[in-house]
Amino acid sequence: MGFVKTPAQIIANTPATIDFYDAQMLSIFWETKPEIIAKLLPPPLKPAPHPIAYAFVAFYPSTNFGVTYKETALFIKATFNGEEGGYCLAMPVTSDMALIYGREIFGFPKKIGDIHYKKDGDTIEGWTERGGPRFMEISARLTGNFNDPAMQDLLAATPMSEDGSMTFTTYNFKYFPAPEGDGAFDYNPRLVKQDTVFRPKEMQFGEAEIAFKPSDNDPWEEVEIVKILGAIYMRGNNTMLPGKVVAEVKPTDFAPYAFIKIDRL
Repeated sequence: MGFVKTPAQIIANTPATIDFYDAQMLSIFWETKPEIIAKLLPPPLKPAPHPIAYAFVAFYPSTNFGVTYKETALFIKATFNGEEGGYCLAMPVTSDMALIYGREIFGFPKKIGDIHYKKDGDTIEGWTERGGPRFMEISARLTGNFNDPAMQDLLAATPMSEDGSMTFTTYNFKYFPAPEGDGAFDYNPRLVKQDTVFRPKEMQFGEAEIAFKPSDNDPWEEVEIVKILGAIYMRGNNTMLPGKVVAEVKPTDFAPYAFIKIDRL
């Protein structure tokens, strides 16, 4: 198609949504400490009523941008103007195009990693490595039970449409370091709100295990596990809706949080 695109090619290559078909995802939820949530959230995000964190491992066999890949992610619950969502702390992927779309459009802190995902009957396992350390391992047995009854309350609080779909809100910050290399930004960091619609064909519940190992560049162990709540497995079609910039942040306020999508120098 060439380096330079025609208007028709631009339109043809700009889908209204980003779609995933027959996606498989295992999400594990746990309770962490309120002071950890407060430390990790950049302003103007604020802690949600309960200090909940969650991680997932996913396999996307088919997408509308022509990529098959795996992904893991780490979130903590947050609110903006009273609306709850997940603030993404990390999101390793196995595809450069998945990385570029997620980082450059929505601000997801994606990095390239090695990801394992395997479902064998009612057992699912996954792990993530980058640069050597296997810093995250998760597994679940889809028994229909949760580790803790509080997970049932968390699930009941998740809005569900009449057609069985669920919409999850994420918050990310979109920013680029200035080319002068003086610690400044190209523009004021922007808080992006983005919704993803999940349409599960299959949803199962289970008892989970999760373990973090120290990693200088991927410090997932910082989100301490106080109590594992449980696991949810979903298989279905997901749609990422367009995002929206909902706030700008002073560069000096955001600077301490601006290193989650790069490795240390």
